[in-house]
Amino acid sequence: MLCDICKQNVATVHLTQMVEGKTKKVDLCEGCSKDKGVDDPTGFSLADLLLGLGAAQEIEHAMPGGDAKCPHCGFTQADFKKAGRLGCAECYTTFADGLEGLLKTMHKGTKHIGKAPQSFKQSQDLSDKLKSLQNKLDKAVVEENFETAARVRDEINQLKNKIASLMPG
Repeated sequence: MLCDICKQNVATVHLTQMVEGKTKKVDLCEGCSKDKGVDDPTGFSLADLLLGLGAAQEIEHAMPGGDAKCPHCGFTQADFKKAGRLGCAECYTTFADGLEGLLKTMHKGTKHIGKAPQSFKQSQDLSDKLKSLQNKLDKAVVEENFETAARVRDEINQLKNKIASLMPG
């Protein structure tokens, strides 16, 4: 079995990791495993484990200026490569240039949205639609378009009834 990195030497080090619920196996030769710091647990980049082998090089390209240092906690790009995470909230500003692309590859986007219960999301959607209809009704009244206003009023009443039926108690 050949090394997954150099594709030339026989693999003697075999790593297995779980990525998004899928098992990923990496086979390395002696030389590549030493280059990656696999034989020295303190030198092995956690970022490589999280992002796949070769991530440390991607981080260097994504975060130019390897000597940049967070003014708040003193964290450096080298610390990030080693730990696979940042030191404090200020690090996101300090290393912003390189982080955006890196975060996009690791996650679905660069903004944390979080999760909400389905019932909350449904009531939130209905509430947003109600606000939209109310604005539409106000506009129709101002424009003296009373047919549209009456239709929108009826939609609002139906929506309010639907919201009331979803409320507990």
